[in-house]
Amino acid sequence: MQMKQVAPKAAGPELFDPTRCNCLALRQAARHVSQIYDRHLAKVGLRGTQYSILSKLSRLGALPIGRLAEALVLDRTALGRALRPLERARLVAVGAGPDGRTRSVRLTAAGETRFAQAVVEWRKAQKEFESGFGADAAQALRASLLRVVEAA
Repeated sequence: MQMKQVAPKAAGPELFDPTRCNCLALRQAARHVSQIYDRHLAKVGLRGTQYSILSKLSRLGALPIGRLAEALVLDRTALGRALRPLERARLVAVGAGPDGRTRSVRLTAAGETRFAQAVVEWRKAQKEFESGFGADAAQALRASLLRVVEAA
């Protein structure tokens, strides 16, 4: 038995042209770029999301969970899931914050060591992306994406 295809009632050109969907384009690009970084960072046992957490903590020091989530543009639940494997590997420690009411995340000595190893692989991923996309284009892309984040 053949299924009859039904066209959407409010059919506009944007419904049929995936190149016009900003969300789809950003998600596809993000997956592609993430795969490059994940492939390199896997050599030191990290994923791109984990590298980002370690990087923020390395630059900013210990942070309350809410502030770290905000800095990474993640909700607290997603950050909690991302922190668990880092905590199990003893790369980060989660404990009481300075005010005693909030929880804070800090990089451990093992986390500092792993982050230093990961920076080497991150640079290789950065170079791979920029050699394929172009260094100037990559810089312009980062600037555009930063504007997207700031506009939100």
